[in-house]
Amino acid sequence: MLPRLRPTLDFMPSPVPDKPGLLIRDPFQFSDVTLIIPPVLVESLTFFDGTQSSLDLREFLVRLTGDLDVGGLEQHLIDTLSGAGFLEDDNFFRRKEDAERAFADAPTREPVHAGTGYPEDPAELRSTLQGYLNGSPATALPNRTRAIAAPHVSPFGGVDSYRAAYASLTPADADRTFVILGTSHYGQPDRFGLTRKAFVSPFGETSTNLALVDEIAHGAGDGALMEDYCHAVEHSIEFQVVFLQHLFGPRVRVVPVLCGAFSRGMQAGARPEDDESVRRTIDTLGNIAAREGDRLLWVLGVDMAHMGRRYGDSFEAAADRAEMEEVSQRDRLRIERMEKCDAGGFWEQVRENHDDLKWCGASPIYTFLRAMPDVRGSLLHYQQWNIDSTSVVSFAGLRFGS
Repeated sequence: MLPRLRPTLDFMPSPVPDKPGLLIRDPFQFSDVTLIIPPVLVESLTFFDGTQSSLDLREFLVRLTGDLDVGGLEQHLIDTLSGAGFLEDDNFFRRKEDAERAFADAPTREPVHAGTGYPEDPAELRSTLQGYLNGSPATALPNRTRAIAAPHVSPFGGVDSYRAAYASLTPADADRTFVILGTSHYGQPDRFGLTRKAFVSPFGETSTNLALVDEIAHGAGDGALMEDYCHAVEHSIEFQVVFLQHLFGPRVRVVPVLCGAFSRGMQAGARPEDDESVRRTIDTLGNIAAREGDRLLWVLGVDMAHMGRRYGDSFEAAADRAEMEEVSQRDRLRIERMEKCDAGGFWEQVRENHDDLKWCGASPIYTFLRAMPDVRGSLLHYQQWNIDSTSVVSFAGLRFGS
């Protein structure tokens, strides 16, 4: 039987004009190879589903080419996919094991988005972030900030929302520990990812509050994976770390928590905490929040709706136009639930139509609303951004106080 093509790969139309076809890459970075499958061979990928044989593939290629001698083409296709680490075969599992072991053994969590999501030169990064945050209104806050929600989209795409959220922080917040709840785009559903590692950026190395990380791990049990490899490639926490270091220095204290999608809670009438592991983890976070109070400041690294061709929709999405006007209205209804810290009402809206808005930040948001039921939020800025010509991501900056 042919091995299965990994379902966790990224697939998208080739952006290279003189190389049309299907682009495939590995968001987990077990492989750094990018392949472009020519249009004529794209259908052949359907034979790598774990249920069909090389004979089935060969028969298809004979029909496709009209040539009985397709052995070379067949083997080249198999070898190319396997060599790239894109098939669930021995080569891939060796790559995966090596990468996970390397992350577990590494002393720190190294930056993976420096040079792409933000500048890797410290002086250039400092200047860039100063430019992003310039123009923040100086307003008197009615009470101390307990939490902020900021995007995790590339900072250059979400400048206004990042600025609005981080303007809620003041120099007096420097001594607090920042609990960063980030979307886990690649992690197991209904599970949380932890790491004891310090995060490294061009600014330097953070300080991780190990006592709190270990307390979460103990309380969560099998609900959390320690030294979760997803931390090695995830951007939702890395971007928040960079902004916090810019404001408070490289040794800022953090507790990084990745929140996997809540699959059980998507069932009719269900809640995420109906999964016992999710309940234990949220309860542990809630107990920590109640005990530590203002010694903590919570940071949510969350995007909202994902609409358009890139995300499987049949229409071409344009920010703030046509279909995206309705998306804005629906986004704002969910944000109203966030402002009121209405976790149950928020989740009812997420579960509607099985989250056809595709809010990738739903799980960290819900986790926070359950762990911090006494806060109230304020929407500071909402925006939509065309991540490409046919696809839009929405996000916002929010502040939460007592």
